[in-house]
Amino acid sequence: MADYRGVLPRAAFDVAAAVEQVRPIVEAVAERGEAALAEFSGRYDHVVPESFRVPAEALAAAEAGLAPNVRAAFVEAIDRRRKVAIAEAAIVPVRVELGPGAIVEQRIVPVGRVGLYVPGGLAPLASSVLMNVVPAQVAGVGSIAVASPPQAAFGGLPHPNILAVCHLLGVDEVYAVGGAQAIAMFAYGVPGLCPGVDLVTGPGNIYVVAAKRLLRGRIGIDSEAGPTEIAILADDTADARFVAADLISQAEHDPMAASVLVTDSVALAEAVQAELVPQVAATRHVERIRTALTGQQSAIVLVDDVEQGLAVVDAYAAEHLEIHTADAAGIAARVNNAGAIFVGSYSPVSLGDYSAGSTHVLPTAGCACHSSGLNVHSFRKQVHVIDYSEAALMQVADVVETFAAAEDLPAHGAAVTIRRPQVRS
Repeated sequence: MADYRGVLPRAAFDVAAAVEQVRPIVEAVAERGEAALAEFSGRYDHVVPESFRVPAEALAAAEAGLAPNVRAAFVEAIDRRRKVAIAEAAIVPVRVELGPGAIVEQRIVPVGRVGLYVPGGLAPLASSVLMNVVPAQVAGVGSIAVASPPQAAFGGLPHPNILAVCHLLGVDEVYAVGGAQAIAMFAYGVPGLCPGVDLVTGPGNIYVVAAKRLLRGRIGIDSEAGPTEIAILADDTADARFVAADLISQAEHDPMAASVLVTDSVALAEAVQAELVPQVAATRHVERIRTALTGQQSAIVLVDDVEQGLAVVDAYAAEHLEIHTADAAGIAARVNNAGAIFVGSYSPVSLGDYSAGSTHVLPTAGCACHSSGLNVHSFRKQVHVIDYSEAALMQVADVVETFAAAEDLPAHGAAVTIRRPQVRS
């Protein structure tokens, strides 16, 4: 089987180099706490908040200031994501009795405290608040903190829409802290300001990703999210206008965003290229979109047929995969590697970004071949509980002692041998 991974386009994203750039920031926050946060806030965000913890009245004011239609959109998106999250949370308890008195159970335990990062760069991603908070709440996380960069335009507070969604969700621990310093704050804690957390989730720029890599182990992380990406698998039944619009919508995120069309139709490829010209010209963020669409990470990939196209998109393992083919549902059912799959002409990625009910925090850079998007289970641990009686242990004692000897770990075997009735007496 052909390996297409080496020939498909992808953005250069050197996290290892960025780790060395953020290391001094992380160490400074660990050593100097709030003073370091102030230094880096002024340097990188060009504003130092009066208080790094957002006051409760600012959260309430942000929600009160929402236009009615915007508030309704936020509430609807929260409701849909919560309904799906509740369904995700359903799990059958595991209890296995291997013999009389030999019981193994699996407990599902929520993470104790999480720090959720919400980007505030080119776009204030209020949607990322609900995509992080809702599954954490449904999972049963007892302590939730949100961090988002301070904005000079808003007096050192994060964007009002971000604060409003936090208030709608009942999250009152919100910090005006961005970048690598926010991840360090969560990891080490800052005395008198923010207790440390167990897990950090949420997307961010390369410096946020680098800080997560550097601090992984001290904290758990969800993933190392790279530039956002869309792949579209389409045949000659696809509507070129829809395909072009969806490629553009992803390019709008970031100049490094990837938009990849995989098709067996030369006519469709040409029609999409023609559609891109007027549609891009009509958008607000023309330069950003053009940069993304003409970058090394974006391309139109021609394949022999849909079957080969399926193999190509499986190899690419896109964050977002749209299927625009004659049998879209049938093709989608055969996809193995994708963060999320959008089936047919009326399931665009932007639906999933906001109101589909699905998660939009998804694996990038090909990681969908081994990782899942952020969901309720991302905030839960599975703990085995082993409860053996004396008789049950003795039934397997020979096996444990033999295995221990085979691994040259005699003390392991002795911990069982000492429990034998003849040894104890």
